[in-house]
Amino acid sequence: MTLRIACFALCLAAQPAAAQVFWQPPDFHGAPIVPGETGIGVALPGATAEEERAAIAWQMRSGLNVAALQCQFDPLLLTRDSYNGLLMNHRDELAQSYGRLGGYFKRTYPTAKAAQTALDQYGTKTYTGFSTVRAQLSFCQTASGIARGAMFTPRGSFTIFAVERLRELRNGLVQGGEQAFRFGPPRVNPPPLPSFDNKCWTSKNVYKVKCGYPA
Repeated sequence: MTLRIACFALCLAAQPAAAQVFWQPPDFHGAPIVPGETGIGVALPGATAEEERAAIAWQMRSGLNVAALQCQFDPLLLTRDSYNGLLMNHRDELAQSYGRLGGYFKRTYPTAKAAQTALDQYGTKTYTGFSTVRAQLSFCQTASGIARGAMFTPRGSFTIFAVERLRELRNGLVQGGEQAFRFGPPRVNPPPLPSFDNKCWTSKNVYKVKCGYPA
């Protein structure tokens, strides 16, 4: 009996991550991000290639941070635990990325105060860019797999990982439906109605039988 229970538990543990929220999401995979590509996060005019890569890494961290907070409705997704794990594993590389972003704003703004304000605003816009309500299920399922992959990515490779997977994370912000079973809205037939012609009604609003009744 003990052996049967152990085998049953092993089978449950081997189920794919998509089964955690009991649906098959759309395929949100996409091509790697090109540094400086427009429409991906907050634009950084005049940024160097290194600064653009730092922005991609920081945008990935920000998106997974939002997921860690927003996706706790399903603890089995482990978004918070995976996020904390990647912070620990990639702490040095993330610090370098943030430093490069700070250097960009110091270089492009006249004063240290203006640079810090711009950096804070950049961070706020980046975070809010990952906030979603209608696509929460799609986003959380996608972020769960990406955060788990980021946690186990070798140290020093988080930026490469972000370049490869950021588009997928952003694609998850689009609302998607169940892919295994496609259900349309239920068909509702309107109830049959009698004629509303004035000649079919008496002065006391009584319907005249001679006008017939709907089938």
